Amino acid sequence: MLRRFSFLFFLICISLKLAAQTLATDSVSKENLTINEVTLIKDQQQKQIDSLVSIQLKKQLSAAQGDQAKTRELEAKLKEISRNDSLRTIQQTAEIKKLKQHAVGYPVVLNQDTLFTIFTRTGSFSAKERAAGISKKIQTLYEDAFYAPDSLQIRSTADNFDLVYKNEEIILSVSNLDGLWFGKNNAQLSSDYLAKIRNAIKAERAAHSLTNWLKRIGFCVLILIALYLLVSAISWLFSKSRTYIQMRSRRIINGLKLGKLKIIAAKDLEMVFVKLNNFLQIVTTLLIIYLSLPLLFSVFPETESWTNTLLNWILAPLRAAFSGILAYLPNLFTIGVIYLIFKFALKAVRYFFIEIGKGNIQLNGFHADWAIPTFNILRFILYAFMLVIIFPYLPGSGSAAFQGVSVFLGILISLGSSSAITNIVAGLVITYMRPFKRGDRVKIGEVTGDIIEKTMLVTRIRTIKNEDVTVPNSMVLSSSTVNYSAQAGPLGLILHYEVTLGYDVDWKKAYELLISAALKTEYILNDPAPFVLQTRLDDYYVSYEINAYTREAGKQALIYSKLLENIQDEIAAAGIELLSPAYNVIRKE
Repeated sequence: MLRRFSFLFFLICISLKLAAQTLATDSVSKENLTINEVTLIKDQQQKQIDSLVSIQLKKQLSAAQGDQAKTRELEAKLKEISRNDSLRTIQQTAEIKKLKQHAVGYPVVLNQDTLFTIFTRTGSFSAKERAAGISKKIQTLYEDAFYAPDSLQIRSTADNFDLVYKNEEIILSVSNLDGLWFGKNNAQLSSDYLAKIRNAIKAERAAHSLTNWLKRIGFCVLILIALYLLVSAISWLFSKSRTYIQMRSRRIINGLKLGKLKIIAAKDLEMVFVKLNNFLQIVTTLLIIYLSLPLLFSVFPETESWTNTLLNWILAPLRAAFSGILAYLPNLFTIGVIYLIFKFALKAVRYFFIEIGKGNIQLNGFHADWAIPTFNILRFILYAFMLVIIFPYLPGSGSAAFQGVSVFLGILISLGSSSAITNIVAGLVITYMRPFKRGDRVKIGEVTGDIIEKTMLVTRIRTIKNEDVTVPNSMVLSSSTVNYSAQAGPLGLILHYEVTLGYDVDWKKAYELLISAALKTEYILNDPAPFVLQTRLDDYYVSYEINAYTREAGKQALIYSKLLENIQDEIAAAGIELLSPAYNVIRKE
């Protein structure tokens, strides 16, 4: 009889297993579950069947005491079931782990507060639909004026646990897959959900009571009053600072300077600081008002979620900036070290060339007036080399945008500075050619005057009429340059002028008159003595050229004027008529 019952029981178990597999297969086709979820459902159903079989085998084992063969057979079946159960548990854990890698959870909420998260489906409802339906039902319970917490209870079925309200409405169902997902049994997970729902409804009802609303309104009024007082205090403080700035700015005569560089004039200093004070007042006031908004929004549950949003609008950029600064500190330290190395190197180079300029250090073939221009060139090269080294450490230097802007600026500079580069190169060539120096009287092209400035791009000349003429260095290099001052100091500049006299005037007398006129001229040197050259013997006259030395190259116009005056006086005193020999005048006595 017992064997028949056992055989019948095994047939029933096998039938249940086949039915469960059939139901699981149908469920997959109808509900479109993933392969992993189907496997978990099958494994869980098999586990339940094995549990029933294990119970029955244990009963048979108790009844078969004394029958060793039967006992060994039953014990072997129990061990097989236990081993399969352990392997199944390991497999379920691995499958759950795979599902969690790509699973998306959907929150169950009450008044924007998340109670718990749904990851698995039930029947034909997806996780998203389950979460939305449960949230809607919990919201209905919260809005029910006759809600009773004790009416929300757990009801167990064959495989699931349901949370029902008043034994009528099912709020949610906890399936085997839910328990597997969280690593809990269905009863324990149902109890957790029940406690969370009850506590959430209780807390929300308490938070939205009339007493709490009155407290919140009162707290908002206090915040607004405190905000008004704080804004008034800020306004008073900045008005005092504005008065102080006006008083202090009137005492400043020299304005704002950075070393020798004048940044802001004294008359504009007060306006600048007053505007800066007003700007800081506006920024501070707006910041205080903005920071008070999260405090106001946090008072009411409906707007409490806005608090973090408003704070993140300020705190997120600040955190990002602070994190960026901290991450950039090593590069900043590296840039500082590189700058200090080049700074002290430049000081050493500058000292060396200044000593060359003073004549304390002499190099063969290197003129002293080359020292400062050469130092400027080396300084430019060193700074350029320093920037090349520093560039990779600049923030954003590796980004495509930064590199694109750098290339764009390089192209603009290359295309727009061709003439400037030509003048710079010409300025370098002129510097090392040394055709003139500052203060020299020169003639460049058609311009005659004194050199007042010589830069890398242009040369400025002041004419004898006090006109400042700017000549590009490329034009200076391509034009002939006459320097009147180069030899005026050591040898003397020779001034010369041509006078024509007739053949009736003895040439020795002409020499004597012209030399006498030159010696009477101011700034003409007696030693070396003036001299006369005959340049032409024309048809009607002889051309005489008076040559005289002077060291005042910058006073040529005055010297020529005085020389011509003295020539006229000397010739007139000698009774010689200073007319063109080809021109005859008949006068009446």
